[in-house]
Amino acid sequence: MKKTTVKINGSEYRLPVYSHAALVVGSGAAGLNCADLLYTYGVTDTALVTEGFNMGTSRNTGSDKQTYYKLTLSGGDPDSVRGMAETLFEGGCMHGDLALCEAAGSAGAFFRLCGLGVPFPYNEYGEYAGYKTDHDPRARATSCGPLTSHYMTDALSKTVRAKGLPIYDGYRVISVLKNGAGEAAGVLAVSTAEADSEANPLGLCLMLCSRLVWATGGPSAIYAATVYPESQTCAHGAAFVAGAEGVNLSESQYGIASVKFRWNLSGTYQQVVPRYISTDETGGDVKEFLADCPSFNSPGDLFTSIFLKGYQWPFDPRRAVEGSSRIDMAVFAERIAGRRVFIDFTRNPAGFDLSLLSEEAYTYLEKSSALFGTPIERLAKMNTPAIELYASHGIDLYTEPLEIDVCAQHNNGGLGVNTDYESTTLPRFFAVGECAGVFGIRRPGGSALNSTQVSSNRAARRIAADSPSAPDGADFTLPALPYVRLPIAGDETEIIKKLLTKRLEYGRRMTKCGAFIRNLPEIKAAIAQVRGELEGFAAEPENVCAGSRSLVELSINYDILLTQLVYLSAIAGYIEGGGLSRGSYLVNGSPECDEVHSGEVICARLDPDTLSVELHTDAVRPIPDSEQWFETVYNRFLGRE
Repeated sequence: MKKTTVKINGSEYRLPVYSHAALVVGSGAAGLNCADLLYTYGVTDTALVTEGFNMGTSRNTGSDKQTYYKLTLSGGDPDSVRGMAETLFEGGCMHGDLALCEAAGSAGAFFRLCGLGVPFPYNEYGEYAGYKTDHDPRARATSCGPLTSHYMTDALSKTVRAKGLPIYDGYRVISVLKNGAGEAAGVLAVSTAEADSEANPLGLCLMLCSRLVWATGGPSAIYAATVYPESQTCAHGAAFVAGAEGVNLSESQYGIASVKFRWNLSGTYQQVVPRYISTDETGGDVKEFLADCPSFNSPGDLFTSIFLKGYQWPFDPRRAVEGSSRIDMAVFAERIAGRRVFIDFTRNPAGFDLSLLSEEAYTYLEKSSALFGTPIERLAKMNTPAIELYASHGIDLYTEPLEIDVCAQHNNGGLGVNTDYESTTLPRFFAVGECAGVFGIRRPGGSALNSTQVSSNRAARRIAADSPSAPDGADFTLPALPYVRLPIAGDETEIIKKLLTKRLEYGRRMTKCGAFIRNLPEIKAAIAQVRGELEGFAAEPENVCAGSRSLVELSINYDILLTQLVYLSAIAGYIEGGGLSRGSYLVNGSPECDEVHSGEVICARLDPDTLSVELHTDAVRPIPDSEQWFETVYNRFLGRE
């Protein structure tokens, strides 16, 4: 470790400098896999940087039966790499070459996880049996239960730690460094471990590298109603400021989730047909609001829609008039009216009769031996781990209703990448996992987990092929950081409380206008408000810090605003270009869905000096006709052609 003096906003800081060949930011399934494979492929001078080793989405989220999507590996039904690529591509707004990479890498990535001990189920002959998930024409899905991604991070953590890779735990990355050639050259981070009362009171440090991997997850903190764990805050803003382009930022998924303990309420949680109730703010005035909703044609229609919410879980405007997404609309209406909404497993909905269910729903419960009792009794029969999961977080589904909302769950867009998952606009910067803008309008359930492994593998291979070494010079520039200034004297705990209150205000604004219900005038008003807050951020009396802990929270707030600005600009651009409802959101209250723009990708790039966002569209690239003749592939692989 060296030390160097840098000047930020007129003040000098004496900062420690670390240097590695490759730096991976993030400790979820994508970051861990990339760090591990970099070492395996020969880049042994790889370090992992994380705000908190156990804080990410991969370790802390799931559903009733969290899905992993991969090539079919059992039975006699035909499947192929090309077929899986076509399924991904047909979701709309997805580049064909990326779809082919995601499909081609799926089997290898899956078997690597099996080899690391992730307990995917197989039969007595070793076949990994599958099931159909949403937007899936084959039975490609598999699962380890509610905690699939948690098992993945556990297994990957063990192999990373066994290799002895340096892990900078408790380091919040706030800025991307660039060299004179405009390439990613490292990061500026803040950590209480680096705080020095005189030379470095804010706990800043520099981490230089030849290749930088961004594995920071989705834009988790920009919404108030979100199923992302509270511990994950993401870092898209720093990437945008550095010059990384965003793609398909308008395309996110939203679904019903619990809010006390953030968890997706899909699958069995809905298929047992629980009771939906709302109350006033104090918990009084209980009513079953769905029964009064005129969009349901009959009690049987209502009960079947609740059941279908299980595997039609994300909100879909195509189901907002006749299908299961009427439930999301009704939940939203109650929330807008200032009421709290709950799912109650202790009692059946009023007037419930199993015979009123559709044939599909009735047969499903019949095959599951669950044609009896209350929702909690049916859930205990069908999926006991789904009950145990909540019990492990102090919630007893036998006695306690779950407070819910329609929450942001996943961003199908993200940072623009090529087939090596290197940024299309920022050289030597790689984006892997959810922060990579790989998917478009729709995607099969579980394909995001597959992407964490495929993207990180391809990035690691590309980086290793370049044989990078740790930089030994000081060729880097810092972008402007208007909020970084010497700490004030004050109660840091009180400062943090004010910053968190401000963060909640930011999130409520985004949830109101930029989530699954979108209205262009409100979005444009929000853009102006966000830009104004960014312009005045440094002058705002509440935006101060008294040390490294409050600087972390301050940097997160600034990053949230930057991310909201770019995302809202992309959403507004899509609507202004004639875009209609699609994917998982409703535009201007109309269920009419877009059938025109699925062949293009919206790209967004931030100008950090003017806080303007430049938008353009690219035509989606088709699935390439890849070389299949073995001798040709073999010789190219050996480097002879």
